[in-house]
Amino acid sequence: MPRETILSADDSAPAGDPLAEGDIDPTTPAPQGEEKKEEDVALRPKHMREMVGQEDVAERLRIAVDAANKRSEPLGHILLDGPPGLGKTTFATCIPRDMGVPLQIASGATLAAPKDLLPYLTNAEHGSVLFIDEIHRLPKTVEEFMYPAMEDFRIDITLGEGVNARTVNMRLQPFTLIGATTRTGLLSAPLRDRFQIREHLDFYSQTELIEIVRRNAKKLSTMIDDDAAHQIARASRGTPRIANNRLRWVRDYATSRADGDMTGDVARRALDMLGVDHLGLDPQDRKYLSTILRVFHGGPVGVEAIAHTLNIACDTLTDEVEPFLLRSELVIRSPRGRKLTTKGYEHLGETPPNELG
Repeated sequence: MPRETILSADDSAPAGDPLAEGDIDPTTPAPQGEEKKEEDVALRPKHMREMVGQEDVAERLRIAVDAANKRSEPLGHILLDGPPGLGKTTFATCIPRDMGVPLQIASGATLAAPKDLLPYLTNAEHGSVLFIDEIHRLPKTVEEFMYPAMEDFRIDITLGEGVNARTVNMRLQPFTLIGATTRTGLLSAPLRDRFQIREHLDFYSQTELIEIVRRNAKKLSTMIDDDAAHQIARASRGTPRIANNRLRWVRDYATSRADGDMTGDVARRALDMLGVDHLGLDPQDRKYLSTILRVFHGGPVGVEAIAHTLNIACDTLTDEVEPFLLRSELVIRSPRGRKLTTKGYEHLGETPPNELG
């Protein structure tokens, strides 16, 4: 069957593709003034050389990109995993820019059937990049449909039904699939194994976050001193996305309640109003810790009991609240339940019991 017959089913850009909604193709030069303005507002780096942190990951990806460019071959498929806000999407958008190839963006949650993925694959150009965010949410049927596309750059399409059904084999242009996920364990082994490059993104150091805050304050055309940058970075949980959110809030506070410049004193007052302390804990985090201390005498206690006491869903506690508290060593998980650590007692201003001391 001619290729045009297949494409006529959807000859427009795929639904959810940002280029179909009037956005600028990353490979299309924009007027200099407009491009600078977009960079400053987005805060997200446009090229890997502009990124701060994740140095080992960035270096390995730069080598892979450089080698693919020198051989004039498509880059191998890449899987990026790690907690939210650490730069998976940034890497996925920087790579095609550095290679000078088109980019298509999709979400695993919206690809409910193979037909939803078909427009992205048939519209892929030679060496282009298809980025699927939250790829662990792909249904099993879509995963299996992708296997030959990733390995052999072909897809099998069934036309008709019953005795009149026939299968058409369509060749695809060689492309690069970049998948991003916060839950690698939910990916099937056959899908994971088809990614030639797998990278895990870890949390950022305070020094790296301070540099990110300084750079982004400059993009926002706002003055910031070292103390303010330190305050914001320390309260950002090791995550650039949170650092940017804190930076924007402090800038709003400085514009409304100060002279517009972000000083250390202004940053402290802004974060205090937000309820964020020097460790980055928000009111919900402190309420979780104080409940274990006040109601359950420091633990151990099951998460269900804490959730019922706080009138919060268990999923909210396990997915949003506990990960940072565990990483900060303020609370531990034991076979008997959650329990405050010595550091957790001290953060609440209480003396730990003798068995913890």
